[in-house]
Amino acid sequence: GLERIARDSAYEQEGKVQFVIDAVYSMAYALHNMHKDLCPGYIGLCARMSATDGKELLSYIRAVNFNGNAGTPVIFNENGDAPGRYDIFQYQITNKSTEYKVIGQWTNQLHLNVEDMQWANRERTHPASVCSLPCKAGERKKTVKGVPCCWHCERCEGYHYQVDEFNCELCPINKRPNTNRTDCQLIPIIKLEWHSPWAIVPVFIAILGIIATTFVIVTFVRYNDTPIVRASGRELSYVLLTGIFLCYSITFLMIATPDTVVCSFRRIFLGLGMCFSYAALLTKTNRIHRIFEQGKKSVTAPKFISPASQLVITFSLISMQLIGVFIWFAIDPPHIIVDYGEQRTLEPENARGVLKCDISDLSLICSLGYSILLMVTCTVYAIKTRGVPETFNEAKPIGFTMYTTCIIWLAFIPIFFGTAQSAEKMYIQTTTLTVSMSLSASVSLGMLYMPKVYIIIFHPEQNVQKRKRSFKAVVTAATMQSKLTQKGNDRPNGEVKTELCESLETNSKSSVDFPMVKSGSTS
Repeated sequence: GLERIARDSAYEQEGKVQFVIDAVYSMAYALHNMHKDLCPGYIGLCARMSATDGKELLSYIRAVNFNGNAGTPVIFNENGDAPGRYDIFQYQITNKSTEYKVIGQWTNQLHLNVEDMQWANRERTHPASVCSLPCKAGERKKTVKGVPCCWHCERCEGYHYQVDEFNCELCPINKRPNTNRTDCQLIPIIKLEWHSPWAIVPVFIAILGIIATTFVIVTFVRYNDTPIVRASGRELSYVLLTGIFLCYSITFLMIATPDTVVCSFRRIFLGLGMCFSYAALLTKTNRIHRIFEQGKKSVTAPKFISPASQLVITFSLISMQLIGVFIWFAIDPPHIIVDYGEQRTLEPENARGVLKCDISDLSLICSLGYSILLMVTCTVYAIKTRGVPETFNEAKPIGFTMYTTCIIWLAFIPIFFGTAQSAEKMYIQTTTLTVSMSLSASVSLGMLYMPKVYIIIFHPEQNVQKRKRSFKAVVTAATMQSKLTQKGNDRPNGEVKTELCESLETNSKSSVDFPMVKSGSTS
């Protein structure tokens, strides 16, 4: 008689049977309470209780209060309804089987055992059960059409930052969004530094070039009255060496920290060094050409071939460059700018502002354009005088110099303009420009002056005047170029003559003498 079905057997009772049991107990407790009230101390049914009706019994039923078969209180509210009591089940998968497991109850309020619940992939932590999650910093809310209380979180991209929870705005040109994109911060400003590899290489070349140029100038000044120096055309040589020196020096201005003074000097000296060099070379080649063309026609020397005339022509050509620079100054005074577009990368954290002089690529080409024109014209004259016998002049070394220089600048153009859209534009263009100018200066220095310096220092016995030639010899050379060229090729190795037209002197008889120097190298 002490057995219990649920406890002592595998039998599982239907869940609704407990309600039938509780109903029977409710009726029994109601009758019991009614008997106590109507028939106190009386055993059995008394007359008072026999006369009762259903309404009175109902009032006793509604007043019962006991623990039911499930162990929960059995009571009724004012409407005669039992309070809601619900067991909350979850269908769970275990290693052995599947079953409904009680995870909570409802008795006037919810009692939920979250730790007993099972979610997707058998997780024990509950997923978010909201329409939309809060957006992170730097994200704006984009509402869902038709569901105004729900949204998608959309990150502020590029150079945009979060203004409020629904909007992103573009940062000013000189700013970029901060790390969490809630505000804008100033973009760092950079410039070409002296310790950068892009600067070290051109500076090293420029220093070597300046040392070499200074050495040549000092040597020429010291041996100013020797035949080799006089035969090379001292006046134009010093102009040309000055231009070479300026070509090397511009490297330091191009790398220096930009300010108004630096920008002014950049404009002045950017094309001036090349202008000095090629104006002097053009004057030389033009004189050679005119002398031999004149020699084909008459024995009269051409005009403007004296050293003073050559200097006037050279500085007239140089003055055109200076006039152009001064016009540039008047139209657009030099100043510095910070270019935020040059290194405005896709990723804002890599963006940089470039501090530089306000010199556009077009202005740069215009500044160098005149010097390039002189260079091309000089090359044309070098080609025209290529047939002049080397016995009389240094046209061929000048020609080789100009051909090499043209190749350097032809290589410069695609490199310089091909990097216009590169993030490394500032570095590549500055390095390319300075190295190209240094290389062109080195070509002129190496081909035109190093052989002369070598003779002056290591073979002074060859630095002697051999003989003089009159202008009539030039006429003869001009009309018999092929024979003289063949004759010059038959000379012993190491004996080459310097330029005939460097020491031309006109006199009242219109005759010119040419000092000839015996040398061991082309000069």
